[in-house]
Amino acid sequence: MKKIRVGIMAERKVELIFSGPYINGGEPIEGIVSLSAKNVKEEMLFEATEPQCCVTVRDVTIGVKFHWERKEDQTFKGDILIKPDGEGSLTVINVLSIEDYISSVISSEMSATSQIELLKAHAVISRSWALAQIRNHAADAAPGGYDDDRLTDGGEGVTRVRWYGGNDHVDFDVCADDHCQRYQGITRQTTRKVSEAVDATRGLVLMHDGELCDARFSKCCGGAMEVFESCWEDEPKAYLAAKPDLIPEPAMPDLSIEENAVEWILSEPKAFCNTRNREILSQVLNGYDQETSDFYRWKVEYDSDELSELVRAKSGLDFGEIKEMIPLRRGSSGRITLLRIVGDRLTADIGKELEIRRILSPSHLYSSAFVVEKTRGGFALRGAGWGHGVGLCQIGAAMMAAQGYDYRQILEHYYPSSTLEQI
Repeated sequence: MKKIRVGIMAERKVELIFSGPYINGGEPIEGIVSLSAKNVKEEMLFEATEPQCCVTVRDVTIGVKFHWERKEDQTFKGDILIKPDGEGSLTVINVLSIEDYISSVISSEMSATSQIELLKAHAVISRSWALAQIRNHAADAAPGGYDDDRLTDGGEGVTRVRWYGGNDHVDFDVCADDHCQRYQGITRQTTRKVSEAVDATRGLVLMHDGELCDARFSKCCGGAMEVFESCWEDEPKAYLAAKPDLIPEPAMPDLSIEENAVEWILSEPKAFCNTRNREILSQVLNGYDQETSDFYRWKVEYDSDELSELVRAKSGLDFGEIKEMIPLRRGSSGRITLLRIVGDRLTADIGKELEIRRILSPSHLYSSAFVVEKTRGGFALRGAGWGHGVGLCQIGAAMMAAQGYDYRQILEHYYPSSTLEQI
């Protein structure tokens, strides 16, 4: 069965609690094992000898750099690989079957008690995305991040364009946090529904023109889906299309035009993901996700000094006092992909969407689909959606399932021109 390598954490010290017999170098391992980067100079592989074997890893950080960041103990099935990185840390990697991985992902990304059609849809896209990352890793694909800092306008300004790809990792296929897709082992409750969803879709993936689909997803698109190239490489993908989150599809304004985007964001258009239904939201949002109550439309305010210091700290650029923030380019959902920040010391153009979200929040701004309003003491950002908005909208998909759409219809809506195939 296909295996996947999942990066769990990298720390100077690691504590593992083994339940059931494991083997390391032919020697049986049980109980508590404490490791330090000072003492581990070579890879260590702890192999499970029975299917029910599991390992608890102490103090795993989840929600890295997001507003819900915290540490928790997590338990994993399968093998554990420890790799010293040569820089004073030990990387903990879980090696397990792809189907066990998918069972955990759909329980970690959402509630394991979600509607069965939503779970099936998520099993397919999580499997497709993970296998695409394994393919990229095997092909030694270049890392997805890009960093371009250059002087423009005769030395008066700076342009910084960055994105963060899923294939940034070297020692493993995917990470366990939101950078890739949430994987929290068997820590999150799994149910018979989850097993049924994984079994019913076993081996099913989304394909386009003979290639595995890079099946992206986010919490809430805000009513319109974003295109791939607004967030990552400038390589359009036909199955990650610009369209409204509604069936039948209403006519939509061109949200790359500023005045259209402003009107859209300041309104609340009908969409699958435009819901405050607590039952639906509880299926998609785990406990710490529900700490965020506003996501379809939201507002964040900063006074001038607070914003200037925040942007300086997050970007490493000294703008001085920020005077203006001007959207220069928007994507298909109204998300800003290039933002001009004007300070009394520096002017800079910042992109793409995640970089904008990173520097305008202590953690991550909900999305880059926002309108900038100047207030008496600073700025207000009025925004739409939660996440990048590309591909499946988890809250929208939950609403579709509640309205009777099956998983094939959900996938057809969010990944047009893709096909569902058995591999």
